Amino acid sequence: MSNLAVLEGVLERITYANEENGYTVARVDTGRGSSDLLTVVGSLLGAQPGESLRMEGRWGSHPQYGKQFAVENYTTVLPATVQGIRRYLGSGLIKGIGPRIAERIVDHFGAGTLDVIEREPGRLVEVPGLGPKRTRMIGVAWEEQKAIKEVMVFLQGVGVSTSIAVRIYKKYGDASISVVRNQPYRLAADVWGIGFLTADRIAQAVGIPHDSPDRVKAGLQYALSQSTDQGHCYLPEERLIADSVKLLQVDTGLVIDCLAELAAGEEGVVREQVPSPEGGEPVTAVYLVPFHRAELSLAAQLSRLLRTDEDRMPAFQSVAWDKALAWLADRTGAELAPEQEQAVRLALARKVAVLTGGPGCGKSFTVRSIVELARAKKAKVVLAAPTGRAAKRLAELTGAEASTVHRLLELKPGGDAAYDRDRPLDADLVVVDEASMLDLLLANKLVKAVAPGAHLLLVGDVDQLPSVGAGEVLSDLLADGSPVPCVRLTRIFRQAQQSGVVTNAHRINSGAQPLTQGLSDFFLFVEDDTEEAGRLTVDVAARRVPARFGLDPRRDVQVLAPMHRGPAGAGTLNGLLQQAITPARPDVPEKRVGGRVFRVGDKVTQIRNNYEKGENGVFNGTVGVVTSLHPVDQRLTVLTDEDEEVPYDFDELDELAHAYAVTIHRSQGSEYPAVVIPVTTGAWMMLQRNLLYTAVTRARKLVVLVGSRRAIGQAVRTASAGRRFTALDHRLTGGGFVGKIT
Repeated sequence: MSNLAVLEGVLERITYANEENGYTVARVDTGRGSSDLLTVVGSLLGAQPGESLRMEGRWGSHPQYGKQFAVENYTTVLPATVQGIRRYLGSGLIKGIGPRIAERIVDHFGAGTLDVIEREPGRLVEVPGLGPKRTRMIGVAWEEQKAIKEVMVFLQGVGVSTSIAVRIYKKYGDASISVVRNQPYRLAADVWGIGFLTADRIAQAVGIPHDSPDRVKAGLQYALSQSTDQGHCYLPEERLIADSVKLLQVDTGLVIDCLAELAAGEEGVVREQVPSPEGGEPVTAVYLVPFHRAELSLAAQLSRLLRTDEDRMPAFQSVAWDKALAWLADRTGAELAPEQEQAVRLALARKVAVLTGGPGCGKSFTVRSIVELARAKKAKVVLAAPTGRAAKRLAELTGAEASTVHRLLELKPGGDAAYDRDRPLDADLVVVDEASMLDLLLANKLVKAVAPGAHLLLVGDVDQLPSVGAGEVLSDLLADGSPVPCVRLTRIFRQAQQSGVVTNAHRINSGAQPLTQGLSDFFLFVEDDTEEAGRLTVDVAARRVPARFGLDPRRDVQVLAPMHRGPAGAGTLNGLLQQAITPARPDVPEKRVGGRVFRVGDKVTQIRNNYEKGENGVFNGTVGVVTSLHPVDQRLTVLTDEDEEVPYDFDELDELAHAYAVTIHRSQGSEYPAVVIPVTTGAWMMLQRNLLYTAVTRARKLVVLVGSRRAIGQAVRTASAGRRFTALDHRLTGGGFVGKIT
């Protein structure tokens, strides 16, 4: 190491940072005046603007950016000069101190400022304008920053990103280094954002053997949890073993032994024989415990609701339907079609029912009719949907209050619900819209909370993409032999036939190419090159559609991409759309996090369930707009689409992603006036009929496709990519199992 050069300077700004590996490009003031900032590159994990750094590395030259210093390691040096201290404290590093307060503190204590904060923080009250509350806050922030620094330095060697290091510290506090050193695989289970691969890298760095049983068990659970992320409730044992051997690069025998140990434990995995999805011999299914419990529970709860003799809406067992339907037609001003009438009777007479159908087939009017009749008989009706936007739409449609399923159940930290079998919802009829989005875990919580004798109506379009989470509950309820009665609406009403959006949605769903000429609400911009299609998508969404149709590009237009990566993926498009819709301006505050910048006015989405935020938690898929950003308090505020103001500390910003463009999967349950969909050959593997169908059905008024006819053809031709591994349909039909294997 002796041949490394040493460079000292103050970190002025970070121009780029990769959150995954800590690689950073930054500008450093070496003391020769701000006009002569030097570029440094390398892992500057945890370094903050305003800090004095002592860096070791090598000098080099970049063809475009000139002379630069490649950092191999660094240490933070507390600044010694008054000017350095002022800049250090004013950088926003310590919560509660901005440039103005930094100036006041340094004016008062001079070169001894940092010693005072370190040893006698109570003396800060001597500074004019600093009360006891702000003083305490600064003292706590200083201590936390110091402790995080220690963890950072330790984690630097294993390439963990700053935000994850902060999260490790928040989870374990002073025990952080001990946990990381001795039980690194705990991180994957305990800390959001750390998967097995990161934990494995840390474990390797702290010397845990490659063939350690702890490593193999953690790898098996990771492989199963990855499969639940892809929608599966279980994996066939042979596939799990093969996946794990490939992932871990260890002997098959070791994996089999460790799987047996996990299955013997209470909280590991469950092995059970279930019917093969393809028919033929049963397969040994391996479940993570929560998914096995939820599948058994959901099937049992649905059977309980269907079989109970209690009825909280007994009036509909003997109602004169002719009179009831005539009263309804008079009230709504329209008569029900025969299949709609069948759905109304089913929902009000049977304990559990499913209503499905595509756009323009009258699902909404049918739901409104069911709610009107139930209310006329004084029934207590509760309405819910998986997303805030869908709940708002349901409320507008029925004129009654509707909430998200999460809020309805009052889900608590850890995922437990306030309402369950022991404390059911006080409702005679529970209506859940957009039920195709209900994953296994949420559906189980919901059905548990329905009181015996109450009626449950699930409404959704089974041809859309299945839920983001594991399972395909709506599809399983509609499977052959299911005891749950259902009505499928198929007739497109005349008014809806005028809509190119509705017509093309049905064409796509039946495997026909959409019509893209001569329509006033459905367009195609042909562009075969994926990169050009990405740029054109941005131009269409940010400029052309708003100009022609008088729409707000942030509020009314949504870009829906088949995938996240690539030049026409949601990730790239978000950056370009942000530049076009919410560009950097001197008067607009912003905060850089890794490679992303958050600004006031940004459209954002929550990317994990966080039960601790907001009044009742903020959930994956919640969309909002950044309304304020405070560098001193290190906090920004988001106004969500449920009209709630939710604060985020800067170290929580990796829970937010920009939402100018979202993947089609993430758009489920939402509706937008206009959608712009890049359909390119770059997304070839993702192009499926239900993906394009889901995207098109998100639009209320206008769809614009951008891309190649070949890619659209591929999407329309490709039926969905096979069933998910789930045994709910079989459990519902009461099929016999060979049983649990221990």
